[in-house]
Amino acid sequence: MLILLGVLIAATCLAPLLIKVLGRPAFGALAIPNAVGFFWVLQLFTTGAFKDGQYLSEKIEWMPSAHLALNFRLDPLAGLFSLIILGIGTLVMVYCWGYFSSLRNRSGAFAAEMAGFATAMYGLVISDNLLLMYVFWEITSVLSFLLVSYYGERASSRRSAGQALMVTTLGGLAMLLGIILFGRQSGIWDFSQVDSFTNVAQTPYVTIAIILILAGALSKSAIAPAHFWLPGAMAAPTPVSAYLHSAAMVKAGIFLVAVLAPYFQVVTSWHLVVIPLGLFTMLLGGWMALKQKDLKLILAYGTVSQLGFITSVMAIGSREAMQAGLAMTFAHALFKSALFMVTGAIDHSTGTRDIDKLSGLRRKEPLLFIIAALSTASMAGVPPLFGFVSKEAVLEAVLHEDLLVGMPRAMMTVAIVVGSILTMAYSLRFMWGAFSVKKPEHVSGGGVSPAVQAMHRVSPLLWLPPGVATALTVFFGIFPELLSAGITQHLNATFPLARGVDGAGQDASEKVAELALWHGFTIPLGLSAIIIAAGVLMHWQRHLVYKAQFDYPALGSADDAYDAVLMHLRNLSLRITASTQRGSLQVNLAIIFGVLILLPTIALISGQRNDIRMILADNPWQAIAALVIIAAAIASTVLDNRLSAVIVVGITGYSLAFIFALYGATDLALTQLLVETIIMVLFMLVLRKMPANTEWRQDPKLKRLRAWLSIGVGLSVTTVAMFAMNARSASPISEHMPELAKNIGHGDNAVNVLLVDLRAWDTLGEISVLVIAATGIASLIYRTQSFSRSSRRPTLRVTGRRWLATGVESETAQNRSLMVDVATRLLFPCMMALSAYFFFAGHNAPGGGFAGGLVASLAFTLRYLAGGRAELEEALPIDASRILGAGLFISTSMAVIPLFFERPVLSTAYEKVSVPLIGDVSLPSALVFDLGVYLIVVGLTLLILTSLGGQLDREEEMRKQRARDRARNLARQKKRRDALRRSKAAATSTSTAASTTSTANTASKGGEK
Repeated sequence: MLILLGVLIAATCLAPLLIKVLGRPAFGALAIPNAVGFFWVLQLFTTGAFKDGQYLSEKIEWMPSAHLALNFRLDPLAGLFSLIILGIGTLVMVYCWGYFSSLRNRSGAFAAEMAGFATAMYGLVISDNLLLMYVFWEITSVLSFLLVSYYGERASSRRSAGQALMVTTLGGLAMLLGIILFGRQSGIWDFSQVDSFTNVAQTPYVTIAIILILAGALSKSAIAPAHFWLPGAMAAPTPVSAYLHSAAMVKAGIFLVAVLAPYFQVVTSWHLVVIPLGLFTMLLGGWMALKQKDLKLILAYGTVSQLGFITSVMAIGSREAMQAGLAMTFAHALFKSALFMVTGAIDHSTGTRDIDKLSGLRRKEPLLFIIAALSTASMAGVPPLFGFVSKEAVLEAVLHEDLLVGMPRAMMTVAIVVGSILTMAYSLRFMWGAFSVKKPEHVSGGGVSPAVQAMHRVSPLLWLPPGVATALTVFFGIFPELLSAGITQHLNATFPLARGVDGAGQDASEKVAELALWHGFTIPLGLSAIIIAAGVLMHWQRHLVYKAQFDYPALGSADDAYDAVLMHLRNLSLRITASTQRGSLQVNLAIIFGVLILLPTIALISGQRNDIRMILADNPWQAIAALVIIAAAIASTVLDNRLSAVIVVGITGYSLAFIFALYGATDLALTQLLVETIIMVLFMLVLRKMPANTEWRQDPKLKRLRAWLSIGVGLSVTTVAMFAMNARSASPISEHMPELAKNIGHGDNAVNVLLVDLRAWDTLGEISVLVIAATGIASLIYRTQSFSRSSRRPTLRVTGRRWLATGVESETAQNRSLMVDVATRLLFPCMMALSAYFFFAGHNAPGGGFAGGLVASLAFTLRYLAGGRAELEEALPIDASRILGAGLFISTSMAVIPLFFERPVLSTAYEKVSVPLIGDVSLPSALVFDLGVYLIVVGLTLLILTSLGGQLDREEEMRKQRARDRARNLARQKKRRDALRRSKAAATSTSTAASTTSTANTASKGGEK
């Protein structure tokens, strides 16, 4: 069972690679694991592995306090649904081989998502634990979203995918609440425990739990009012529709109803919720199918109708109803998957699914017509096909059901008959729309429309998979007892029969009704004849049906209602945001602090209060530190110089570290000192690009309001903290931390062991946030540019007489202070050695990966402050992003590796090694986890230095260079203009002189005359 799950997971992971290497034939290779799993499950039924209530089970204990044990159970019901999942999955994978004539960029991801969906559905049906089932449940929703959005460049695909995800996920969240509520009230967290629980009806809040669970099941199976997402999901490629939306995903809700119905049907709300909604959905889907012109939408609304039909029958919860419902589930999976694949073949070969553009296809593709005709006849309930057998079983079960008495039985029978008439009508509409000769203008051309005339031949890979499903429909119609035997194995396990002997001396248990093609002339047979005749008449008079159809649905459009709900929620969020987030940082902070004052204070006043016992200070040093903090805090509010304000605020942090040290919390004091120093450096990096003093002056009245607000926050927080500290009635868990750290984490430093072992989940989440924050900071600075850089090995370089690695080439290096260079040269190796000491000693002494990483970060910060970004490049020529990624990978690996040794996540291993000349050295695996923390702290600091520091320096240099270039260009232009002006002036003076000379010569000549 788990081996098959592992094989399916492996196929999912290898799918992109297979697509890349093999191309389209990779889909055939991906069908092999499904086929192997199908035949393995089939042999479990044939060899009697499920007889007498037997089943396969695997249990892996994990987080028992949270009821998250990995319990798997393959019983007959899970086996039946596994046959559908794996069998139809095999056919659809082979169908994909022929459907995708060319591969797209997303083909590898599509193949992985299809294989992953089969894996998730198989995991869902074999999950015994309710919460584990929910995990697989949500995985199917996510994969459905990805598959529906395959054509992501189309707005319709994006909308349909989002709609399917929103509806199914919302139902899933409601189901999760129901599971938790039911589990907390009944103590049942496994499906296998439900059958032994005899007090379901008396369980507190069971009605609410059932309604919440059904919200998830019915939304997944597209039961009204959540039916509208399924027709929209037809934007997905046809293989997705043939698998997810007819045979697999939509059967998840039916599976859950089938599991719970025999036990929850004793609760009144069960029948009241499921059966009416199922019957209404059957009628609604059938009526909507009659107005569609897209073959896929006809089948989609038909699927909605059939799902409502199956759900209402399953929900009855009796043995006969369960038998009929499971038979209908198998019949629907066979004929509907085949019809979707036929529709895909028509669309692939003709380029259209519009019934107005299809005419004469029966003559062009007679084999495809035969496959479609048989599957459609099974859907309509025409003998001798399996759809007829299952529908007769449903009618027989409803007419003789003891749980339905009087009017409920009559109403359900009428609804099923009417819904079946609609099914017959839209089945004929599908065949007429796809294969008949319809339009007069096509008759002259042999009755063939242009789309059909220009179509290419349907390849064997497009008709063979639906042909196999159709052949099974015919086979099980003639020999239904073969499938009935498998269904009976589940029924015998769920509904134990009373053993007894009748008057003829036969075992009474052998008289249980089985699926059969012929039961004689019975009422269900007569109803079937009426259904077929009425459906044919309805299709014959389809023009009257068309007149009865409204242009806008009489009950309103659920799709429009969905859009309206989203629009109202969007408008509501905009209004709330506009009233609270007005673009003013002061207003936002005032609202936050106002809430911080009001809510805790109101809770404190309205609640039960205890006595307060406080000691102002244990020694004078604490009082001195407190006074320093108060003075620095007040000073920071009146200083106009930004750097001075940052330094004064930093004094509060150093004073707090001093208080930690007085209480013996050396780890906290050390971390506070290092963090405060790093923060001051980072503030300096930002403030150097800002004016030295604040230019904005606030109105005195507003300043007083801010002062009162700060006083209110301080008083409320202090008061609540005092009552909270004195409200403790039990001994704190911290008293046991040193002992737990020694016994579990093998360390004497309780703080470090707490971070990397006892509460390592918290640390893993926090370092993930650090990585995200670092990426966000770099993105803000670099914007659309890449903030990665090439990494190289550190090299020893000859730097002349300078003390740092960057040498004397640059003007900045020549102007550096020699004292700073010497201090940096001496302090850097000492700080790195201290960093290593803190890292290795942190498990038993003050320090740890976080403290060691902070010391190393300060060392690199010192190199940057001394020599600029070039010095930082020489100090650690490795891309900071890679350091962050390596750290997160190491820590996450240490969280996952224990699972391979059947240990809980983040379990710590411990080994003591004897080292010559040193002695015994403790090597806990948490040290490797701490290494990831160390690298993330260093990588975060380097990324901040290179972005807030180096990148801003580079942009400033570029700005200055552009300014110099502009000045140089302006000087050149001015020089050219001056030269041009001088040349013009010279030319003008020359011309004037020549003119003067000419005038003088003329005058002299005149005088001579």
